[in-house]
Amino acid sequence: MAKGPQKKAFALRLDPALHACVERLAASEFRSVNAEIEVLLREALERRGIRVERTDPPRRGRPPSDPA
Repeated sequence: MAKGPQKKAFALRLDPALHACVERLAASEFRSVNAEIEVLLREALERRGIRVERTDPPRRGRPPSDPA
């Protein structure tokens, strides 16, 4: 089975006060802290004129059955 592009994992050290703010914002938007950081980074890059294309998310569930 072919896998799509994997997300890049890395350690990110944040000031605890900054993390608390992002955590509250994420909760209010019904997102994880990780997803909220992605949104904030994309918004910041767009404000600087850099458009980041979204990659297709990995397909979930069972693969389609083979009609053969």
